[in-house]
Amino acid sequence: MTDILIEGGKALMGRELVDANIHIANGTIAETSSRSGTAAMRLDSRGLISLPGIVDMHGDAFERQMMPRPGVDFPIDVALVDSDRQAIANGITTVFHATTWSWEPGLRGTENAHRLLNAVETMQPQLAADTRFHLRQETFNLDAEPTIAEWLTAGRIDLLAFNDHMDMTTASMSNPKKRARMVERSGLGETEFDKLVEQVLARADNVPASIARLATIGRDHRVPLLSHDDESPEQRSGFRDLGIDIAEFPINEETARTAIEGGDFTVFGAPNVVRGGSHTGWTSAAEMVSKGLCSILTSDYYYPAPLLAAFLLAADSILPMPQAWSLVSGAPAKATGLHDRGQIAAGKRADIILVDACEPRRPRVVAVITGGRIVHLTEPQRILSGVVAARRVEPA
Repeated sequence: MTDILIEGGKALMGRELVDANIHIANGTIAETSSRSGTAAMRLDSRGLISLPGIVDMHGDAFERQMMPRPGVDFPIDVALVDSDRQAIANGITTVFHATTWSWEPGLRGTENAHRLLNAVETMQPQLAADTRFHLRQETFNLDAEPTIAEWLTAGRIDLLAFNDHMDMTTASMSNPKKRARMVERSGLGETEFDKLVEQVLARADNVPASIARLATIGRDHRVPLLSHDDESPEQRSGFRDLGIDIAEFPINEETARTAIEGGDFTVFGAPNVVRGGSHTGWTSAAEMVSKGLCSILTSDYYYPAPLLAAFLLAADSILPMPQAWSLVSGAPAKATGLHDRGQIAAGKRADIILVDACEPRRPRVVAVITGGRIVHLTEPQRILSGVVAARRVEPA
């Protein structure tokens, strides 16, 4: 491990931006102080802000690297390495790849779920970001339950989300364009796809019990549990009764308020903040933040979004910068049980990003340190002594 001293700039410490030097040793933050010191490597952070690395608990942009066009596949190892580089360059030091396992074949089918889990586990040492597996179980995918139960018991799943897109699927069946996209993604013929949807719907009565069984196993093995697109306060309360205390993308204010008032985390997409609204026409994330109804922002489908969103919230005076940054770092670390990160403090894992915020609405990541290693640096002249011991990132 390289002994690193970050000096000369500001750092987010607790709820304040202060002048501070950060000493990193053996992969952790050894000390934060105003004093200068010695280290094998000194990193000049003048004009920059040191921030705890982004913890992205829901990102599926890696799917674009796997299938950049419908029916055009690339190897998973290539896709994961490219996604890792994108995440790191945008300040994401902990990434949960949100992998959907659906009843549909194709990109979100059984084979890909197995291949992705195996690839994430195998490739972790090669990747710069701390890479973890977030399984999004389509609740009508009942045949997957035994395997998911085995994975939970074996500690192979880091987050488990319960998705139900069946209503959306059935509604889309009457829309020729949407139906064509679903059929193309599945790789089936139209008649085969129609029969599959009919078969899946016929088992609807078995879905609630499956959710309850998996939630029990998840709780027993301390796996954080999430529900997706909660539609009503009653639905959110029902999930909470099962120990599912993270609400991803609640679709209206009433449901988000019920979650917060019940002590749950609420998750919204950072792209929603950056774009000024939801691409689905649902809840405005910035509005939810302003009302205190958003706990966490995630990249969702766009890796640059968490960094941009936090700075936009501060620039628009919706939240002070420390609180805005907590939405993408400290809060998701807490929600996912990763208490060793999300803060710049002695004893914490040394996941730190250095940001040039001269243009507050367009922050720029200059350096990224993960686990005490410099893995991204755009201005090498900031190294004042020593040699960078960067982790190599290579295709599998």
